[in-house]
Amino acid sequence: MIQDPEKHVTASILKVSAKSNPNSVAGALAAVLRERESAELQAVGAGAINQAVKAVAIARSYLKSGQIDLACVPSFIDVEINGNERTGISLAIERRPA
Repeated sequence: MIQDPEKHVTASILKVSAKSNPNSVAGALAAVLRERESAELQAVGAGAINQAVKAVAIARSYLKSGQIDLACVPSFIDVEINGNERTGISLAIERRPA
């Protein structure tokens, strides 16, 4: 389980927008988690956060047959978009046995 989400660092960052297809994001997340122990989803805005959370739920079903489940720890992040500082959500995802 992710003990300290503030120290959780991963090279597998998936950025999610409000227009992202949650099934596609879930497929990408599942592929990363089959190869690595962890991944991170980043989203800014209510629509993007909604798509990211749906993707996590869908990814759980994709990984179930491989006896993999997920742990998810949300945290706030600051992101610069077009020179403006915005607050977003980071979902630190770690795999665990089903």
